[in-house]
Amino acid sequence: MTDTLPTAAPVRALIAEDEPILAAALAHALRRLWPALDIVATCANGVEALQQGLALRPDILFLDIKMPGKTGLEAAEELAEQWPDAQPFPQIVFVTAYDEYALAAFEHAAADYVLKPVNDARLGKTVERLQQRLQAAPASAPAQALPPIAAPIAKAGQVQSLAGRSVASDDNLMRLLAQLQAMVPTAPRLQMIRAAVGNSVRMIALTDVVYFEALDKYINVVCRDSEALIRTSLKELLPQLDPQQFWQIHRGTIVNASAIASAVRDEAGKLTLTLRQHPAQLRVSPLYAHLFRQM
Repeated sequence: MTDTLPTAAPVRALIAEDEPILAAALAHALRRLWPALDIVATCANGVEALQQGLALRPDILFLDIKMPGKTGLEAAEELAEQWPDAQPFPQIVFVTAYDEYALAAFEHAAADYVLKPVNDARLGKTVERLQQRLQAAPASAPAQALPPIAAPIAKAGQVQSLAGRSVASDDNLMRLLAQLQAMVPTAPRLQMIRAAVGNSVRMIALTDVVYFEALDKYINVVCRDSEALIRTSLKELLPQLDPQQFWQIHRGTIVNASAIASAVRDEAGKLTLTLRQHPAQLRVSPLYAHLFRQM
């Protein structure tokens, strides 16, 4: 009697797409291009994608960006925050129409993108990329302190995955990024924050801000020795900030890059920022960890 070698567990994927026809088309194409792939769930909105993602813990997430309930970007951020430390975070492929949301997908360190309608040739490249990443998935990095880093803005040829590798290796992706950057309108940049304090309005220079913290319907503007509330959302505030100076590091946190002293990764692989001249320590979501890779 001969012993049989154990077979590897099948790769499991979740699809989140609010258009049933598009979801079925993507699933059909994936089964044709990757017969061994196990599609464990198809979700119709971002809330369901978050719930099923945490419950099923797939290896790959195909997330439509514009969905009811939560966008694919929001679902990915919340999954990253709630994902178990002992399990590798899934590879993410954002599914998107050709619009301004696509650029945000790359800035969230996606493994790849798929444009609607799904094209077999392009999806085939995505399948190959995912298979390579899953085979080369690294173990968790040991705890280490990282030096302060210059602004790592996601540009053509510099977009990185959660595994730390460049995903802009083909000319099509680089051209798409360049086109998307040209398409996205530049919002007027803020110079001052006007915050109500009692019966007065406090003027806060952006250079004095250490970080912004989301608090329900407000944002807490944290300076070196004071705080103030403004009634807006991070989603509304972020386009008005200079991306070279202010980095989103968490679903609810934007930090002034010049205020960062160091980034420290603990034994579980979680990244925390220490700040200059401020006692707060800020947690970095796994989706933004690529901002702090050593240059």
